[in-house]
Amino acid sequence: MSRILIAEDEPGIASFLEKGLRANGYSTAVAKDGCEAVLLTQQNNFDLLILDIHLPGKDGLTVVQELRERGEQLPIIILSASSDLSNKITGLQSRFNDYLTKPFRFEELLTRIKTQLQ
Repeated sequence: MSRILIAEDEPGIASFLEKGLRANGYSTAVAKDGCEAVLLTQQNNFDLLILDIHLPGKDGLTVVQELRERGEQLPIIILSASSDLSNKITGLQSRFNDYLTKPFRFEELLTRIKTQLQ
């Protein structure tokens, strides 16, 4: 069973993601801010990170940078309310794996997750 960390500060979105992923056979954990996301990745082995770009504590791009600097290679899918191309380019340069704009269809996220976990 793949383990997915959800870093999302909006409780409704975090709950939606957690329920949907568990219903599809994934094990999940939730971080409510960027600092907690970094800490949880140090303490646990996750197979994938779903990361909101606008988190309190540390924003998503800072989280990605810290994880990559310490050699963490887990796939990272960014969720963002911003569809701005410059945000996507900056993020891709920060070495995340995929970018999905909110609102999104859960089926699309699930397909992206499966692709990253292959």
